[in-house]
Amino acid sequence: MATITAPTKSVRITGKVISILVILFALFDAVMKVIKNKYSMEGSVALGWPASQVQFIGFVLLIATILYAIPRTAVLGAILITAYLGGAVAIMLRVGEPFWFPVLFGILTWAGLYLQDNSVRYLIPLRKD
Repeated sequence: MATITAPTKSVRITGKVISILVILFALFDAVMKVIKNKYSMEGSVALGWPASQVQFIGFVLLIATILYAIPRTAVLGAILITAYLGGAVAIMLRVGEPFWFPVLFGILTWAGLYLQDNSVRYLIPLRKD
């Protein structure tokens, strides 16, 4: 088995920047749903969500994002964000809209952690073989 090396300082900083961008975007999206922002509500309803469920969806994303932002629970948060994004991909496919954004967002969610955290590197060992 290959040895997992600790990320360099510049790699960790890059991972931190990616994670901060993920957190900021997810917080913005979650808060807009929680406060029932007009545009967020219209967009969600246009995708087929009942207006009565949009706020709950916002709370789910908010909790997942908070967990992702806390280093000790970041992996759990990433798992929950990934599950949320899986639902987003399914909805986008169902309504015939492009689904690349939630896929890219999920990749960035894990890339941010991968670049910062040795335990994630151990879970997802990328090899040169």
